[in-house]
Amino acid sequence: MAVFTDENGNPRSVPMSDDIGAPVLCRSALAARDRMIEQLCALPPIATALDAIIERFGVDQVAEVTGRSRRLIVGSDGRQKLQSRKASANVAETQAFMDGSKQVLVFSDAGGTGRSYHADLAVKNQARRVHFLFEPGWRADAAIQGLGRTNRTNQASAPLFRPVTTDVRGERRFISTIARRLDSLGALTRGQRQTGGQNLFDPADNLESSYAKEALHRWFGLLFTGKLDAVTLGRFEELTGLRIEGSDGSMVDDLPTIQRWLNRLLALPIALQNGIFDEFLGLVEARIDAARQAGTLDLGVETIAVEHFDVLSDTLLRTDALSGATTHLLEIEIARALRPLVLARLEELHGLTGERQRMMRNSRSGRIGLLVPARSLLADDGARIARFELVRPLKRGYLTADQLGESSWEPTDAAEFRRLWQAEVDEAATSHKRERLHLATGLLLPVWDKLPSDYVRVSRISARDGRSLLGREVPLHCVPELCQALGLGREHAFSAEQVVEAVLAGRPMQVKGRETLTLKRSLVNGAQRLELAGWSAARLDWYKAHGCFTEIIRYQTRLFVPLDGASSVLAQIGECPS
Repeated sequence: MAVFTDENGNPRSVPMSDDIGAPVLCRSALAARDRMIEQLCALPPIATALDAIIERFGVDQVAEVTGRSRRLIVGSDGRQKLQSRKASANVAETQAFMDGSKQVLVFSDAGGTGRSYHADLAVKNQARRVHFLFEPGWRADAAIQGLGRTNRTNQASAPLFRPVTTDVRGERRFISTIARRLDSLGALTRGQRQTGGQNLFDPADNLESSYAKEALHRWFGLLFTGKLDAVTLGRFEELTGLRIEGSDGSMVDDLPTIQRWLNRLLALPIALQNGIFDEFLGLVEARIDAARQAGTLDLGVETIAVEHFDVLSDTLLRTDALSGATTHLLEIEIARALRPLVLARLEELHGLTGERQRMMRNSRSGRIGLLVPARSLLADDGARIARFELVRPLKRGYLTADQLGESSWEPTDAAEFRRLWQAEVDEAATSHKRERLHLATGLLLPVWDKLPSDYVRVSRISARDGRSLLGREVPLHCVPELCQALGLGREHAFSAEQVVEAVLAGRPMQVKGRETLTLKRSLVNGAQRLELAGWSAARLDWYKAHGCFTEIIRYQTRLFVPLDGASSVLAQIGECPS
């Protein structure tokens, strides 16, 4: 560039030319460009997933069942060569995998038609299948059909499914379609619809659910009002071609569908995709968390694996007049084996030396946990809610920044963390968790409307000895109402001691007196308390006079029942569920 001074005395620059008018090029810039091109040309080509697997494990270990008639392989001399494949190669490759001579099988839609690759009891290779799903594509039915090829009847063991995606958020578009189809088409492994932790996907993976659609409508509202950080309204409309703002300056009523919105996001730059998805998923997860806490999240049929269970009581609820089929209410005590997260696995999953992880110890309970940053939630007003995942030996949960500040979790050193973690693992390895629940089983359709509408959870209790029970869980406080609705009287009333035990186990209960209250377990300052909800301010002094106490937390008065003597206090302020 040639520098000159304009009429105002300011230095300016223009492209420099030589005597014949040709541009003068910078030699150092030309050399840098040539070096960059040389380096780019020296990079190896990016192999497809199929070729990378064959190159890594070799043709002697990988059975390929695809529609390819030719492929590049690495010969014994280390050089690539072109290999032709006959039409019968797929049959031979399938047989080699089922016989166990090849340990890896890769199949595609073109090569997998009409074949089964499950751990059949009639074949030699009965090892458990670990099925990785690459590049599911747009056709969810084809992907689901492919997953079913490793899961058939007469198999030695059920497969493990591992859907694979990259960190490009747009790929969740394909996984979402499969998750939605599984929700609607159902059965993959046990003959009924299973979602959540029992199946391949989390409820948040289905981006076409009612929660996601509601979150998208709110996302459009935040975009229109300029409360999103990832993108502005003008840029989003320019890049996607979707119209959000009407001619009158208001938001249009006919907003894009979630399928159309997801498809347009795939064309955006990767960084922008990820930013938009992070904010959108923050809205989705906030709604799913709220539904899970309220007990209204539909998880399909959830399998509860237990060591053993005992039926404590069996109440006949109804007998069908025509078929003679019966409906029963079972009180069950289950014993679950505790499966703690060992320290080595924790290091593999999260690491212990990074700056993002924090080793924590609860000063009240002495328990240990690893604090890991989690995706922030997005409130309906666009405010970000910082959130952390607390990983513990026996469970994991989420804490907001405010909850963490009010809790008793404190940082600890690495040596103390390892010692306490291992101590909890050793303690859990030799104990069982026992709990009681009520299960409505048998012919449920005639009594479905009598079951609690605000708690819909269908569970299969599966014991190690092969016994199983399938039914719908009934919360403890709903059992007397259910029996009364079916004309069984009031013999199922619970004592105050049973109510306290159930609430401390995590099941809210109703206490009916002069007003209907909800007794629930609450974590306050790191300690479990019994809290009453639904009381009126006019009766606050009356509750305190009968043994309750209050505490003002975040400018809100909350009412608690003391743990010592809780049964006598409950007997005074109201009657237990009856």
